[in-house]
Amino acid sequence: MPSDTPTTAQSDQLVHNTIDLHTHSTASDGLYPPEELVRLAHDAGLTTIALVDHDTTDGLDAASAAGERLGVTVIPGIEVNTDLPGKQGEAHVLGYYLEYERPAFQAVLRTLRAARARRGERMVERLRAQGLDVTWERVRALAQGAVGRPHVARALIEKGYASDVSDAFARYLAPGKPAYIPRYKLAPADAVRLIKSARGVPVLAHPAGIAELRERVLPELVMAGLQGLECYYGPYDTETVAGLLRLADGYGLIPTGGSDYHGPNMHPTPLGGRYVPESSLDRLRRTGEFNHKLPAPEFTLPQPPAEQA
Repeated sequence: MPSDTPTTAQSDQLVHNTIDLHTHSTASDGLYPPEELVRLAHDAGLTTIALVDHDTTDGLDAASAAGERLGVTVIPGIEVNTDLPGKQGEAHVLGYYLEYERPAFQAVLRTLRAARARRGERMVERLRAQGLDVTWERVRALAQGAVGRPHVARALIEKGYASDVSDAFARYLAPGKPAYIPRYKLAPADAVRLIKSARGVPVLAHPAGIAELRERVLPELVMAGLQGLECYYGPYDTETVAGLLRLADGYGLIPTGGSDYHGPNMHPTPLGGRYVPESSLDRLRRTGEFNHKLPAPEFTLPQPPAEQA
C-alpha cells in the first residue's frame, strides 16, 4: 500500500485535515464568491485550498488576495470539462499551479466559456419552446460568471419547475431530456495539454466512475502528460481510495484530493471534509515548481463540429 494511504480514523473523523484541493466559487458554478469561499476555508481550519473553477480563472486574483489576508494559501487552478469518445460520459481534468495569466491560455478559456454560454442559451430556448417561463437574462444573473447547466437548473428551481438541481437535470437537462444540448467536446488529452501549456500540473478528477479508466483512459492521459490522480475525492469510500492509490502508485502519479465543494446542498462533502495528506500537497508543489522550469508547450484548440459551433 502506498505511504499516502490515510488511516481509518483520518478518513472517518477528518482529524487535523488542513488541505482541500478541489473547490469552486461563483466564477463558475459555486455558490460563494471567491473571497467568501476563502473565509469559509479559514473558519474550517484549512491552511491550503485550490480554487479550480470550470473553464475560468476569473476568481483566482480575489481568492489569492483574501488568502493573503487570512493566512490561507490559495493554489491557482482550473477544472476543464471533457468528453470521452462515443457515449462513455465525461472526464474532468484539474490543473494546479498554473501560470494562468498567459494570453494564449486565456484565449482558449474564452473560447470554451463562449461555447458554454451558447449551450446554456440554446437550452433556455428549448425550455421556452416548451412553455417554461425561464429567461436567459435570469440564468446569466444567477451565474455571475461562466455559465453552466447548474445555473439553468437554478432558474428552473426558482420558477417551481424542479425541486432541486438533481431534479432539474433528471427532468430537463441530462442527455436525452427535452432541453439537453451537446457541449463543445474537448478530449481529456486536449485538457492535459492545455494545462501543460500554462506550465500547470494536470490531474484526472474524480476518476472512479470513468469508463475504461484502467484499460484505455489512464494510459492515454499519462502518455499525454498527466501527472496526478484524484484519489481522496469527496464521497469515495476507503476501498475506492485504496484502489485509486494503488493505480496512482503504479503510474507514478501524485494522489490528490478534495471535497469538490460548490456550496451547501450541491455536493455531499463539506468544505475540507475529505482528508488529504501533506505528502500529496508536497509532491504537487514540487511538481509545479519543476514544471515552471520547463518551456511551455504551445496548444491549439481543436475546432468543434458544426453542430457544436
